Amino acid sequence: MIEIYDDRMEISNPGKPFISPDRFIDEYQSRNERLADLMRRLGICEEKGSGVDKVVQAAAVFQLPAPDFRVGEKRTSAILFSHKAFEDMDRNDRIRATYQHCCLRYVMNEKMTNQSLRERFNLSEKKAEAVSRAIRDSVEAGKIKLADPEQASLRYRSYLPFWA
Repeated sequence: MIEIYDDRMEISNPGKPFISPDRFIDEYQSRNERLADLMRRLGICEEKGSGVDKVVQAAAVFQLPAPDFRVGEKRTSAILFSHKAFEDMDRNDRIRATYQHCCLRYVMNEKMTNQSLRERFNLSEKKAEAVSRAIRDSVEAGKIKLADPEQASLRYRSYLPFWA
């Protein structure tokens, strides 16, 4: 089901996913492997599910809040939001965007930094402290971690998803 509102679009599918929504960016598992294999051979779908990666990347490119993936009793929903300035995002929006950015960087064999996150939000270096706060909140929420705990310099810190 697709529902369109003034500030968001919600796409829902019946059932619960086999993997955690936190892993939608880097993991995939088909509900019906035989059907998925046939569809791949016919060129209808790809081998590795990268649709979520593409949606998260597009949200970043167009400076949109990060998509929210929710699992209910009988359905899984993806919520895509309309534009919202960084200053108007709440703590949860910023943590979700920080985590998803960190995951995308990781699957591209790169690490997230304050600079890369500022670029994701299209913020100047003057906003480095606001981005540092989003990073701290994400670390405290257990969504990301320091790539090198020995790195003392704040300027050269980099981050990985919690599961990496």
